[in-house]
Amino acid sequence: MTLYRHPPPTVRIVHSGHACNVEEERHAERVYTIREGETLELTCLVTGHPRPQIRWTKTAGSVSDRFQDSSVFNETLHITKIQRHQGGRYYCKAENGLGSPAIKSIRVDVYFLDDPVVTVHQSVGEAKEQFYYERTVFLRCMANSNPPVRYSWHRGRDVLSQGSDKGVEIYEPFFTQGETKILKLKNLRPQDYANYSCIASVRNVCGISDRNIVFKLTNKTVSPSIKLLVEDPIVVNPGQTVSLVCITTGGEPKPTLSWVSSSDSLPEKSVVKGGTLTLPAITSDEAGVYSCVATNNVGNPAKKSTTIVVRAMKKGRFWITPDPYHNDDNIQIGREVKISCQVEATPPEELTFGWLKNGRALRSSERMVITQTDPDTSPGTTNLDIIDLKFTDFGTYTCVAALKGGGIPEISIDVNISSTTVPPNLTVPRGKSPLVVREGDTVELECLVSGKPKPIILWSRADKEAPMPDGTLQVESYDGVLRIVNVSREMTGSYRCQTSQFNGFNVKPREAVVELIVQYPPTVEPVSLEMRQGLGRPVAMNCRVLRAHPSRVLRYEWRLGNRLLHAGHFDQSDETEYTVKSLNREGWGEYTCDIINEAGAGRCTFLVTGKAYPPEFYYDTYSPLWQNRPRVYGFKLQWTQMNPNAVDRIVAYRLGIRQMGQQRWWEQEITVEGTITKGELITHNLTELIKPEAYEVRLTPITRFGEGDSTIRIITYSAPVNPHLREFHCSFEEEPICMFTQDKNDDFDWTRHSAATRDTKYTPNTGPSGDRSGSKQGFYMYIETSRPRKEGEVARLVSPFFNVAPKNPYGITNPPAYCFGFFFHMYGKHIGTLNALLRQKGQAATEGPTWSLSGNQGDHWKQAKVSIHPTASFQVVLEGIRGPGIEGDIAIDDVTLEEGECRDLPAVKHFCGILHTESQFGVCPIL
Repeated sequence: MTLYRHPPPTVRIVHSGHACNVEEERHAERVYTIREGETLELTCLVTGHPRPQIRWTKTAGSVSDRFQDSSVFNETLHITKIQRHQGGRYYCKAENGLGSPAIKSIRVDVYFLDDPVVTVHQSVGEAKEQFYYERTVFLRCMANSNPPVRYSWHRGRDVLSQGSDKGVEIYEPFFTQGETKILKLKNLRPQDYANYSCIASVRNVCGISDRNIVFKLTNKTVSPSIKLLVEDPIVVNPGQTVSLVCITTGGEPKPTLSWVSSSDSLPEKSVVKGGTLTLPAITSDEAGVYSCVATNNVGNPAKKSTTIVVRAMKKGRFWITPDPYHNDDNIQIGREVKISCQVEATPPEELTFGWLKNGRALRSSERMVITQTDPDTSPGTTNLDIIDLKFTDFGTYTCVAALKGGGIPEISIDVNISSTTVPPNLTVPRGKSPLVVREGDTVELECLVSGKPKPIILWSRADKEAPMPDGTLQVESYDGVLRIVNVSREMTGSYRCQTSQFNGFNVKPREAVVELIVQYPPTVEPVSLEMRQGLGRPVAMNCRVLRAHPSRVLRYEWRLGNRLLHAGHFDQSDETEYTVKSLNREGWGEYTCDIINEAGAGRCTFLVTGKAYPPEFYYDTYSPLWQNRPRVYGFKLQWTQMNPNAVDRIVAYRLGIRQMGQQRWWEQEITVEGTITKGELITHNLTELIKPEAYEVRLTPITRFGEGDSTIRIITYSAPVNPHLREFHCSFEEEPICMFTQDKNDDFDWTRHSAATRDTKYTPNTGPSGDRSGSKQGFYMYIETSRPRKEGEVARLVSPFFNVAPKNPYGITNPPAYCFGFFFHMYGKHIGTLNALLRQKGQAATEGPTWSLSGNQGDHWKQAKVSIHPTASFQVVLEGIRGPGIEGDIAIDDVTLEEGECRDLPAVKHFCGILHTESQFGVCPIL
């Protein structure tokens, strides 16, 4: 076992998915370009021990972007069918508690191009003669895009450019630079009536093709006009079906009609057909302003609106007002009394009131004066003033509210005026204040209301400006009772009940106060805590009170299981402690501390155990997988132990292993000699693993206590290419071509091809008839040397970067070796040269190729291998140079890169260019 220093995390972002382009380290920024609708996939590769936790976060791509998934706790960020608003900067953060977190970012640029839209505006000059007007027409073309769009205009088949026609100006307004292109037709001429095409282009980036739109300008082109075949407003009854009809009265091209509502969206059950909007079984919620909008992209849209009013009446209430000229709230014979009746109505102008006395209609007179508020005010109110009240005036008065249009049931409100009609009074029943309850109970706060009629009671908080339990500032009660379900400690306080004027007397409110006291058991910490300790060591447990009501007379009880260990009462302190001086086997278990008051108990729980903490697998082992036999492989398993000194010495590990998809575990014990220290790297070699199966490995520490916490990891046969290269193979079967890229500084590009899709006009006597395996469907890369290619022109294909991992963590001593191999096909009398080069990061280009071959090698695929010894992150480059004629196509396939020096070199003989230097191993010396 060796001592290993825990490294802080490192992080790197690699990409797959459907990238158009990835710009690396441009102004210290990585930009990932992707087409809208494609799949974004970014993987965060991390190192560090313990294994860092990975978190993806995103900054908003725009102010309006309220991204839902603000963070993803996973190595791979995967977004299918990416949308434009999902562009922006993505951060990968890795932290393992050692040093500062490692953070890398990449900016995702989502490319798109919407269909352009042409809008037309016209200006008319002053009349020079009776029948002549100077007219100027503006055609504006707009398209949403990223990157910025470029526009071009055509009239018929002719391209319009600035200066090509004196009657046409093309310009971009300063305030919308790059977003629109305006075509100005000055002093409109007969030849200006034509088809105009606007072509929007983003230069085929990400394979986004140009979009175009055609607008036909004629002498009949005119902005839209419409007419609504409905009244304004439309007053209807609930449940009716309403149809709004909108027709066009002008416009060329033919306008498109749409309906919008003042509530942003049309009702779900609405039906739009042509210019007709139908609202079946309309409700009050669907009332509002509805607008018909006509557009044809000429001039401004036409808009006409109407208001739908749905009849409704609600909240019928009354109140009685005693004679205001006497300082007495009672009703008395010989004095004035007023009865008021109020109803909320829609529309308010249709509201009518009628009065009955004892069921018979009542008309306004000198002693019975009936008045009504302005019909436009809401809620509508009517008053019945009884002047000089007589005994014969006692009886039941009924206020009847109705709407003139009908269709809505009337509202009748009865008010009894008699010798027993008296103003209200409020009292709190004996024993109902203060009210002491337990948290979670259902409680009823009660105010007794006397008088006739009994008014509505309003409940509110009396001790502070705070909402009631239902969130409102006031709660109405018809019986004087406030019912609170599941009462909480925050509801402790004073509650005011007071009379309202509604359904009672319009006098100074009567009020009373009820005190509510909510008792709750002690809140304690810690609620649950695991304490790991070795035998013979002390264990101190502390339980503290945070809140309790009542807070006095608190007592505590310590137990181990059901056995009482210690009990007592609190004095001035708010915590209690229990200590096990020397832990023995009987001392392991669950300790509880109950802190008790009148409302119940709060409990601290301590699980005292000798269980060892889990081991932490080390994922950054260099070259953990080895193969020395054809059918099996070995794996170097490494781990450190979390907090090894917290419990008794770890005497062994139980290793479990099972093949993925199988049920049975195979187990063995790994004996540990001596004491494991923190950070010590432990190694165990797994052998006889069957290729290419993956395995699940479980590791469990064992102490005198028994088994500790287990840790599980997966071992796979195929190790990743990065961060440490194991084995790379590319046969060019997929379009991304294994992250190979075309060099930007060469003369032309390599082409991906298969014989099955080869053009019938291909050049004969050169190039392969299939891929390296002989398949017509298989793909390979080749250089096309037909015209316009010239002799000496170069095409370079560049691999992705590969990291060089040091064999010790502190630097490279001996550069590692890699075997670079590929198959080539060089057939034709004009074959030029194929070179293989090594590029190292941070170093100048090598003086010459590591492998080179020239001239016709026959109509066969052959293999080349060469050992390379990079000292930094590197790329391999395949360079094709055109020969003197068109029969010079060079092809490559099955590129490989493996660790170690090249073995089993191909025994082929070929000639190295014009020097005719013979090579046995496919490697030409550089002379």
